[in-house]
Amino acid sequence: MEEEELRTQDPDFWNDAKAAEVQMKKVRTIKSWLEGYKGVKSAIEELQLAVEFQKEGELSEEEVDEAYNTALQQVEELEMKNMLSREEDQMGAVLKIVAGAGGTEAQDWAEILLRMYQRWCESKGYKYEITNLQEGDEAGIKSVTMQVEGDKAYGYLKSENGVHRLVRVSPFNAQGKRMTSFTSVFVVPLVDDTIEIEINPANLTWDTFRSSGAGGQNVNKVETGVRLHYKFTNPVTNQPDEIVIENTESRSQFDNKDNAMRLLRSQLYELELQKRRAESAKIEAGKKKIEWGSQIRSYVFDDRRVKDHRTNYQTSNVQAVIDGDLDAFIKAYLMQNND
Repeated sequence: MEEEELRTQDPDFWNDAKAAEVQMKKVRTIKSWLEGYKGVKSAIEELQLAVEFQKEGELSEEEVDEAYNTALQQVEELEMKNMLSREEDQMGAVLKIVAGAGGTEAQDWAEILLRMYQRWCESKGYKYEITNLQEGDEAGIKSVTMQVEGDKAYGYLKSENGVHRLVRVSPFNAQGKRMTSFTSVFVVPLVDDTIEIEINPANLTWDTFRSSGAGGQNVNKVETGVRLHYKFTNPVTNQPDEIVIENTESRSQFDNKDNAMRLLRSQLYELELQKRRAESAKIEAGKKKIEWGSQIRSYVFDDRRVKDHRTNYQTSNVQAVIDGDLDAFIKAYLMQNND
């Protein structure tokens, strides 16, 4: 870290802002590993002392257990972080939730999932921002796009990519029947200015429209909402393709265009990653890779069960999961899919 920090003291360091930010990120990464190591070392030393004091009758077994759980938690957090070694794992994330077939019930499920991810972000200290939201016809939401800013947000949230299945007695069904709903979650890395993505301006077109405010009210008289269309050759399929992105978060058309471009770069970057994954999958045919659109997890409210079908990890504490307690699911996924 001292060696890398010395580079930042060069008088010409900030002349190239992009290179400087890459270097600062490198310093922050090394620093966070050192702090993590020191934290674990300290917790283990405290546990060793607690065991000695307990033998001498100065501490209870409960206090030793507490010191053990603290040390274990810190080791596991560092272990989990060590699983996220790829370039894209360090980035923020763009998370899109789209309600499946099933009308109001599916749209309500999409809103429950949005709240779950917001609670998870809050527990991690991540900043999130909703950039586009389509409300449901009676309740819930049809789709929502959320940007998550924070170290390793994509590394953790990539485990959520796929179809989430809800089974419950629907509050929207007069007969009180048990219903099954499906909602898709798509997660891509949120790129920053340090990532070079080639975009052909000739393939880019824009529409503008009036964007509504909170709750669908306060319709702007100015067309601040933007819709981006980008036609390109998909690197995964080698077929002509189109990406369409709507952004309505800001009252400024310029800001919405700027953010739509960032989301476009994020999607193009994810496609390049998919291409790389497909190539490495040919070499390592035995390894699993992300299957977009596959059913990954079931939430069965009546039976008090949430089960991940990829790892077979499950819990009976449905409410905690819905309130954003996802770490055990994320860790099980990362342990299974770690290279």
